[in-house]
Amino acid sequence: MIEIEVKIKVPDLKTTRQKLLELGCQIVRDFYREWNALYDFPDGRLARQQEALRLRLAGQKAFITYKGPPQKSRSFKIREEFESEIKSIKDFKKILKKLGLRPVFEYRKKRMLARFDRVRITLDESEVGCFLELEGKRSDIVRLAEKLGYSRRDFIKSDYVQMIIAKRQKDHSS
Repeated sequence: MIEIEVKIKVPDLKTTRQKLLELGCQIVRDFYREWNALYDFPDGRLARQQEALRLRLAGQKAFITYKGPPQKSRSFKIREEFESEIKSIKDFKKILKKLGLRPVFEYRKKRMLARFDRVRITLDESEVGCFLELEGKRSDIVRLAEKLGYSRRDFIKSDYVQMIIAKRQKDHSS
C-alpha cells in the first residue's frame, strides 16, 4: 500500500480536537499512549536505504510496520507501507533479535485517531510538540487542510524520528 501523508504543527491538542469536531470529523479512538521502536541491522542498512521497521504498542495492541524509501514529492510524504497486528510483542521482539535486528530508536506519543470522509487523521503530542497528521489522497488532504485553515506552506514532510533526533541533538549540544 502507498501511504500519502503530511504533518501540520498545531498549537495544542484541545483546540485542534475541538476544531476537528466542529468540522464534523468522526473520532475513531480518543487519546491513548503509544510506544514506538525502530529496528535495524547492526550495519544500519535499513536506515541507509531510507527504510524503516517499526514495532508499535498502542494501548493493548501491537503492530509491526515496514516503510519503504520516500518517493519524491514537494509537499507530501509518500512511501510504501505494510502493517500487521501481532499477538505477542514479547515473542515478536525475540523473532526480530533472532533475525539480527535490534532496537535503534524509541519514542512515545499521545495520539487520537479520527476520520473525515476518506482522510485518516491523527492528532499527536510528542517531545517535539503537537501535530496533526493527514493521510489519504493528495486532493482530499489539501481540501481538509484548507477547511482547517492551513495551506501547503504548513505541510511538514519530516517524520517524528527525524524531528526527535534533531531536537535531542540540539538539546544535547546546549
